[in-house]
Amino acid sequence: MGCYEVSLGDTVGVGTVAAVDALFDVLLAEIPAERLAVHFHDTYGQALANVYAALQRGVAVVDSSVAGLGGCPYARGAAGNLATEDLVYMLDGLGVEHGVDLGKLVAAGAGINGELGRRSGSKVALAMGAEKCSKN
Repeated sequence: MGCYEVSLGDTVGVGTVAAVDALFDVLLAEIPAERLAVHFHDTYGQALANVYAALQRGVAVVDSSVAGLGGCPYARGAAGNLATEDLVYMLDGLGVEHGVDLGKLVAAGAGINGELGRRSGSKVALAMGAEKCSKN
């Protein structure tokens, strides 16, 4: 059909590894993994696990956002996007090359959160102590 990529989104953050695996069982029969991307929100804390499941199936394109910014206006209580800091930390642990400096990323997130008066949605940023205090 001429598209270069199909992006699969769990914008309410309810997906599980079993659901991701089942979806890829169907999709990979028709679409090569290099044409797929994933976008997970972290409402139920499953985003990283779901990304890992997608990586295991050959997907190499993953959406995320600094400090987990974002959300879904259609789902009550939905958390933000997968935090890029958390994704980068996991990729580092897996030995996956990505070219992102985690320290600089955490600092950028801290600056943005400071301006917005919000706490980071990144567990890695919080663990690294980048969020000493917030305006809220």
